[in-house]
Amino acid sequence: MKTKLQKAATLVAMCAIATTTWAQGNGVAALEKANAEITSYVEPMTKLFYVVCAVIGLIGAIKVYGKWSAGSSDTTKTAASWFGACVFAVVAVTAIRAFFIG
Repeated sequence: MKTKLQKAATLVAMCAIATTTWAQGNGVAALEKANAEITSYVEPMTKLFYVVCAVIGLIGAIKVYGKWSAGSSDTTKTAASWFGACVFAVVAVTAIRAFFIG
């Protein structure tokens, strides 16, 4: 029994040493490269999401205008919900940008 336990303990220790050595060398460089790549995508994606928010706002404005023109009684509720959705989207994009860029 001791020999199997000793072999398992040796294997675990060797894996831990190999992982630690790898993380100090290539692992850190790979993580820094991944961080640089993710950070480089944040700015273009932020602009894209702002454009999407603008399109959603225009669609909402058209829908609210259509309800207002038709004389619907829940125009205020619809306008408030579309406005809230647009505000939430812009705040969410800004928060995500701040999370990734810092």
